[in-house]
Amino acid sequence: MTMLHTVNKSPFESKAFDTCLGLAKSGSTILLIEDGVYAATTGNSVADKIKNTSDINFCVLGADAQARGIEAKLAEGIKVVDYEGFVDLVAEHDTVQAWL
Repeated sequence: MTMLHTVNKSPFESKAFDTCLGLAKSGSTILLIEDGVYAATTGNSVADKIKNTSDINFCVLGADAQARGIEAKLAEGIKVVDYEGFVDLVAEHDTVQAWL
């Protein structure tokens, strides 16, 4: 069973990302939305956590990254999706867990 996790809080202001990462199982996808996209930027400890996790897929909502001016700062291996891609991810996974 695959799960899509959505994280909308900045990892620098909330523990939602760390909690999600700790509970996400192999084959899951974590989609970073709203202020959660800050977790996908390079040069911080959160980016190292993403880099060192090989069995979970990481995506970021492109419109949210663009709105925050960080699209050029995304860490390697982060897939950028648009709203249609967001819908596709929901349809591809068995369940969705929102981390608020």
